[in-house]
Amino acid sequence: MLDLEIRPEEEKRYEELLVMASGFARSGDTDQLVPMLRSGLPVDLKDEKGNSLLMLATYNGNAATAKAILDHGADVDLRNDRGQTPLGGVAFKGNLEMVGLLVEHGANVNADQGGGKRPILFAYMFGRFKVVRYLRANGAKIRGD
Repeated sequence: MLDLEIRPEEEKRYEELLVMASGFARSGDTDQLVPMLRSGLPVDLKDEKGNSLLMLATYNGNAATAKAILDHGADVDLRNDRGQTPLGGVAFKGNLEMVGLLVEHGANVNADQGGGKRPILFAYMFGRFKVVRYLRANGAKIRGD
């Protein structure tokens, strides 16, 4: 019979790996993160706020890291604890390169970020008009139109 109980030391090590991986995604340390993913670290791992590795990499503008995470099969629309997708975060920040990367990998340009707000609305509210134009050209709708 298999022992599926996680020992306290294993749980502690898992938490340490989570912190390390999240830090690597946040800082863009692709060279440290990729071997962890190759070794079986779940690509859709989330931090204490529910931010995925992809969310952390894209929000912080780390294109190479974000691409590596996507290449390992990350869920491009995985939501954090606030119901936001990575595209919602980068639309708010106005990072057109990250917006393009996510859209090219199938991000839902009309995903509700909470309360009916879509990524394009975040871009518009913060004056990220290049992002607004890009999203609009890729099927984003302002409202339910």
